[in-house]
Amino acid sequence: MPLPNSTLDAILTLQFVVAWAGEADTDPPRLGWWRTSMLDPDGGEDLFRRLAPKTWRWSVLQAVREAAARTDAEARSRASDPDRLISLFRFGFKIDEQLQERLTELKALHPDPTAALPALTALQRAWDPATLTDLLADPTAHHTATPTGRLLKGAAPSPELAAKKLAAALVPLSDRYPAPHYLRDA
Repeated sequence: MPLPNSTLDAILTLQFVVAWAGEADTDPPRLGWWRTSMLDPDGGEDLFRRLAPKTWRWSVLQAVREAAARTDAEARSRASDPDRLISLFRFGFKIDEQLQERLTELKALHPDPTAALPALTALQRAWDPATLTDLLADPTAHHTATPTGRLLKGAAPSPELAAKKLAAALVPLSDRYPAPHYLRDA
């Protein structure tokens, strides 16, 4: 069953914000979960402006989202049954496919990502971990530490609410990507 565009947009926005926050090779450094500087004027932005002058804004977001997804996949791979894990960067084939199709559609319709996803203006502010914590915080996102990462309690809710709770489970912020996840029923 296709998800509404508003749900897909909300998930993509959270993915982009978390991916941006996780970058390490920026000035100033952010959380340091992946060694990228895609959303840095002297890093990926400069490169993609020259490589893809019309779509560079989307290209840097896609690149840092991919870095985050790879780090997330590496964390999930430590689980005994990684296919049962639902994370911010892996909801399962059907939803992940819809997210990719929606991203392609947004990229074709809007040259500026903030026109399509207004909440991305948060990425234009100066880096402040307290602001990120306030943005992601949700006192109902209860989790426990496991060898794989932070396991959220209960069954995964709707995809949009799951994305919000998965992002909230990144708080408290840590030096390593905390790999928040739900377990899918067997």
